[in-house]
Amino acid sequence: MKPLTKGLFINGEWIKKEAVYPLYSPYSGELLAHISRADPDDAEQAIAGADRAFAKMKALPAYERSRILARVARIIQDRKEELAKVLAREAGKPIRTARAELERTLVTYQFSAEEAKRIGGETIPMDAAPGGEGRLGMTWREPLGVVVAITPFNFPFNLVAHKLGPAFAAGNTVVLKPAEQTPLSALLIAEIFTEAGLPKGALQVVTGYGTELSDALLTDVRVKKISFTGSVQVGKLIKAKAGLKKVTLELGSNSGLIVEPDAPVDKIIPRCVEGAFAFAGQVCISLQRIYVHESIYREFTELFIRQTKKLNIGDPLDETTDLSSMIHPGETDRIEAWVNEAVQAGATIGCGGSRKGKLYPPTVLLNVTKEMKVSCHEVFAPVVSIVSYKELDEAIEMINDSVYGLNAGIYTSNIDNALYAARNIQAGGVMINDIPTFRVDHMPYGGVKESGYGREGIKYAVQEMTELKLITIKNMS
Repeated sequence: MKPLTKGLFINGEWIKKEAVYPLYSPYSGELLAHISRADPDDAEQAIAGADRAFAKMKALPAYERSRILARVARIIQDRKEELAKVLAREAGKPIRTARAELERTLVTYQFSAEEAKRIGGETIPMDAAPGGEGRLGMTWREPLGVVVAITPFNFPFNLVAHKLGPAFAAGNTVVLKPAEQTPLSALLIAEIFTEAGLPKGALQVVTGYGTELSDALLTDVRVKKISFTGSVQVGKLIKAKAGLKKVTLELGSNSGLIVEPDAPVDKIIPRCVEGAFAFAGQVCISLQRIYVHESIYREFTELFIRQTKKLNIGDPLDETTDLSSMIHPGETDRIEAWVNEAVQAGATIGCGGSRKGKLYPPTVLLNVTKEMKVSCHEVFAPVVSIVSYKELDEAIEMINDSVYGLNAGIYTSNIDNALYAARNIQAGGVMINDIPTFRVDHMPYGGVKESGYGREGIKYAVQEMTELKLITIKNMS
């Protein structure tokens, strides 16, 4: 297939740049496209266009914003197989997993369409305070203006939807900067929104390198909100540059799971394996640390390793593939070095641990200590550690002994212990009787500590992308 040449999407027009970069498939190495490389001037034009389009978006009635988002969901449904193949090629996501992401994506836009019609306020009892007599108080929410959305490679359709959907539901405009490795999906979404009737200029897409565009995107006074999903290091840089702009940061994690002795081990093993290795572990809530009570540790570990060995690794377009190559060879080099370092420090390999060219197999590590990178950092790779514990408090302490706090999980039949753990685990979400990788797209989602700032999930993202305004009316009669 001849490589495409893809342009920027600015003010409703496709603009091809002389400066481009090559986009290769992570698995096959095939040259997929030449991607236009935006510069600060392009970013300025995109922001200016989004700023001009804001007046029209703000005036658009809620039912029309809802209709546009619903149309987007229907178009995605009609084109799902085509979009899934693009995702498999540019991100190396197995085709079955890619289809599942597209299903979630259209649901995210459906939720956004519904939420567009629910944005309201409340009445305030002004006479509850002395001096408030004879006054009516009420609130409503207003859109902010230009939102800069910066998205990662691992869910290039659905994480884009989590930014565009709420932003447009609320009446904002968006400048989207997708990850360098997954621009094709973002550009396809621009086509889909155009077909769905989004006003010209409301969505701008600038492709290229974040290091070259960050100052232009983050410091412009016309930008009112920055929504970023990515690394902790970049998140801290964004927060430092954002000034008084609103910011939502979805950052890293090393999600942990507690397995209590009353958990049905044989029933939960397939789910735990899925949580550890889906999309080669390149998920911010991928199951990375499993703490298993000592009384069932051996049984759990043996069954987990046996199930892991059943996974198929290979071509993402093969229907039988469970996980494929990582996003970049440098990431494969990194995790290989981390695992080797852990083994040299005393960890043992239960299975995997030996790369096969571009592919890194699902790997289970035992005898891991908290100082090892595979435990205390975010692996973002198909590597999981299993550690035993004696008492629930010890397991909770190990979960909390981290700079991260996004999702955590616990399996137990004891509701008192489940709620005790939920109260004491330091995380944005605690999943009882499920893995921390669980997420549905309307729930509040976000972390504490270095896992981020703010919340996503459609209703909650709309709140983050609007300003609350108070109005009072004094009775003059």
